[in-house]
Amino acid sequence: MTGADAADAAGKGGLIVDAQGASRCFWQPSMPDYHDHEWGRPVGDDRRLYEKICLEGFQAGMAWITILRKREAFREAFDDFDFERVARYTDQDVDRLMGNPAIVRNRAKIVSTINNARRALVLAEESGSLSDWLWRHEPPATDRPTVVDLDYWNRNPTSPASVALSRALKKRGWTFVGPTTMYAFMQAVGMVNDHMNGCACRAAIDAARAAFKRPAPA
Repeated sequence: MTGADAADAAGKGGLIVDAQGASRCFWQPSMPDYHDHEWGRPVGDDRRLYEKICLEGFQAGMAWITILRKREAFREAFDDFDFERVARYTDQDVDRLMGNPAIVRNRAKIVSTINNARRALVLAEESGSLSDWLWRHEPPATDRPTVVDLDYWNRNPTSPASVALSRALKKRGWTFVGPTTMYAFMQAVGMVNDHMNGCACRAAIDAARAAFKRPAPA
């Protein structure tokens, strides 16, 4: 997500107000269900975490809503992002996927998805689950801003934690996992709560994060 194209919302700190008087992040009208019920809620399922990393990689250079609209097609094409199965894909599968008009047909990103499935298998085996390894990169509360608004969004496309996660993944052979992509991933799966101050969903995300069972420290 980015606030760079939301200058009209700047007067209210990036918030829009619905007919019932509830405030939400400026981008909610374009993806209401995703904003209200998914974005920022903690994800602990290995398959869904792998999926999110892959889809954020596919999103690079594109609008997220384009990827969201194609998500079911991606799930069908990549065996519902079962990384044990994707890890066994061959060149024939790459050709199959390049011929699928329902997904983003970018060879480098398709090859990256297969590569990252193999890397995910290694991390899951070493750590017990992919979730355990990834959630160890959640930033401490002391590293988070006290105010999340449009200005914060515009000035912070990455974070120290996303830079660290990106470096750690690249060291393990992952691709299409740059710091900006990883910050979008951390926002989406609830490692941070970047619903803006005043958004009606922010408190619910805080509560979901508080109840989420994180892995034990390594």
